[in-house]
Amino acid sequence: MMTKPSQPWKTSRAIWRTATNGRQATGSSVDSATIEADMAALDRDGYVIWENLLSAEQCRLIQEVVRPWLEHTGRNSFEGRRTQRIYSVLSRTRVCDRLADHPRVLAVLDRILMPNYLLSALQAINILPGEDAQLPHHDDGFYPIPRPRAPLAAATIWAIDDFTADNGATVVIPGSHRWGRRPPGPDDQVLPVVMPAGSCVFFVGTLWHGGGANTSTSERLAVTAQYCEPWLRPMEAYILSISREIARAVSDDIRRMLGYSIHPPFVGAVDGLHPLPGLRRC
Repeated sequence: MMTKPSQPWKTSRAIWRTATNGRQATGSSVDSATIEADMAALDRDGYVIWENLLSAEQCRLIQEVVRPWLEHTGRNSFEGRRTQRIYSVLSRTRVCDRLADHPRVLAVLDRILMPNYLLSALQAINILPGEDAQLPHHDDGFYPIPRPRAPLAAATIWAIDDFTADNGATVVIPGSHRWGRRPPGPDDQVLPVVMPAGSCVFFVGTLWHGGGANTSTSERLAVTAQYCEPWLRPMEAYILSISREIARAVSDDIRRMLGYSIHPPFVGAVDGLHPLPGLRRC
């Protein structure tokens, strides 16, 4: 049965609806009306903004922990010659864990992606004054499956500093998650995601977006958590960067998203069995 063009990103979850019968949703603490409003925004625009999910103290602590690691700028124009990045944040600190497994995020992921979806990346991104706008892209574009289609991934960008129109706030093209293969053009509406520190923008992997130019005199720090379908290879190779000690220390949800789970019938198995008992024995 052909999926309606207006709802291409819902397909993945719909196919696996029966696989979740009787399963307690990870984001079940979020009320259904809130989730439905989030889903409506995602269906219409491809993104949704949640303001003030983190306290000022949480943002201060994240800044305090990650800023000493912000030493190197990008290697190319996509990474950003005036942008500092910290890869594999999960291997360095627990300070960003609650961003990766925030109930509001997981509640929406439970509706969009298949069960046992994976954490694809957890990174800190600091855009310095003088940075140019990033090339527009969509985050699941490196998976070679033609559009239009359901998203294969989703992402969050958390504002640790205020996001303003001139300090490098992420820019989005509303509705571009519905497009086919065409790239953005000069007539497409591009909007900066202006939001206070502690806020989060969630978007599906088919949404065209990019880092904005920083024409201000201030840095703009963010943390991004990205997620993908359980049958895809994540961006960050956690099999190497995350030790078993860290895997045991994180939450059950993060551990599952690191791959300590089974995608039916046996993707992710160890000796034909679920990987979690092996982690506990080591």
